[in-house]
Amino acid sequence: MSLRHFLLLALAAAVISSALGVVWARHEHRQAYIALTTLEKQRDELNIEFGRLQLEQATWSEANRIEQVAGTRLGMTFPSDDDIVVLKP
Repeated sequence: MSLRHFLLLALAAAVISSALGVVWARHEHRQAYIALTTLEKQRDELNIEFGRLQLEQATWSEANRIEQVAGTRLGMTFPSDDDIVVLKP
């Protein structure tokens, strides 16, 4: 086998291994892109849910709502002037 044939075989092996490396790298890139897209979709869904929960929390924590629940469910009322006792030291 001459030096020329050996170099030709070495170059062919280098080209084939380079081509396989490119295919592998493209495959890894596609897999990473799919994972990124999935995570971005989950992030967007979580942001929407977080917004809904913030709105719900704001609704439930309004002073009017708390007063209504305290009056209807717990039977709480504001004390009258006669029920207020001021303590002096």
